[in-house]
Amino acid sequence: MSKIAIIGATGRAGSQLLEEALRRGHSVTAIARDTSKISPRAGVVTRNVDALDAQALQAAVAGHDVVISAAHFATLPASAVIGPVKKAGVKRLLVVGGAGSLLLPDGTRVIDSKGFPEEYKAEASAGALFLENLREEQDLDWTFLSPSAEFVEGERTGAFRVGKDDLLVSSEGRSWISFADYAIALIDEVEAPKHSRQRFTVGY
Repeated sequence: MSKIAIIGATGRAGSQLLEEALRRGHSVTAIARDTSKISPRAGVVTRNVDALDAQALQAAVAGHDVVISAAHFATLPASAVIGPVKKAGVKRLLVVGGAGSLLLPDGTRVIDSKGFPEEYKAEASAGALFLENLREEQDLDWTFLSPSAEFVEGERTGAFRVGKDDLLVSSEGRSWISFADYAIALIDEVEAPKHSRQRFTVGY
């Protein structure tokens, strides 16, 4: 059993990560600005924290084995996460990544492809920068898990593929993963690390 702190625990990805971690018997600290929607139960402690408050975030994550950041990149840059996690003495940081920095068959990034939705560019660019910052990090044992192009509500099937830096596309031409199956892949990484200081991806 690990002590896991989840930043952004009330979001769509964060809430599924919370459920998956609890399902497997881990102890979770759920961190968000407003955790009132998280129902009280064994194994979970809630902390109302503005993640941009470095001291408050450091205090909230101290004493944990792993920190998972599931916050939006456009609102919480890498420095706002890495600094407090390191100062708290936590060695492992797992990040809910984005698909924009994944590579297409021609070697270009998804975010740079023709027709990439303009409304997603700010978040995708911030996610790519977050990954760049992690790759320069010398002390933390980090992992960045990029979902597929479509990150959607759906069933928890446990049946998905794992890739590295290339966008995964199904035989039907769709690139997608459910929040629930993504959560399985990330908590698998918590329990049995295979991608230390690496980015990887999951999809159907």
